[in-house]
Amino acid sequence: MAREHQYALTTRWTGNTGTGTNSYRSYERSHTISAENKPEILASSDPSFRGDKTRYNPEELLVASLSSCHMLSYLHLCAVAGVVVLDYTDTATGTMVETLDGGGHFSEVTLYPVVIVAEPSMVEKANALHQQANTLCFIANSCNFPVHHKPSCHAVDIKAL
Repeated sequence: MAREHQYALTTRWTGNTGTGTNSYRSYERSHTISAENKPEILASSDPSFRGDKTRYNPEELLVASLSSCHMLSYLHLCAVAGVVVLDYTDTATGTMVETLDGGGHFSEVTLYPVVIVAEPSMVEKANALHQQANTLCFIANSCNFPVHHKPSCHAVDIKAL
């Protein structure tokens, strides 16, 4: 039997400058995202859509969700396979295409994980586990666009540290 998981959060618009949505330019796109017992995420729209560039936008949060989910799936697989990961950094990118009707969609996301493992003998297995991590990633499995991976892996001799 498949297990279900429920997720709850609150998104609250904070951009009413006094006249609500009286016109396209009369309001801010600022909002907060919160969940019980967690700090708020300050968010807005992309600056291209009159958003605050100092806040996260939904498009960035989608890319972050994919990057984070892949990393967590990957680290789990490495732990099970005996690959000792010492460091992991991903500089993920996403491409969104606007449509003529004012909407849009993501056409792709690319993850660029840089992984440091404990021994040179682990590099090949570490690189191979990215494909399996993509297969397991809940977020990637929910997307209707490709999620590419361009990983690199290096070994550090922990005995020399």
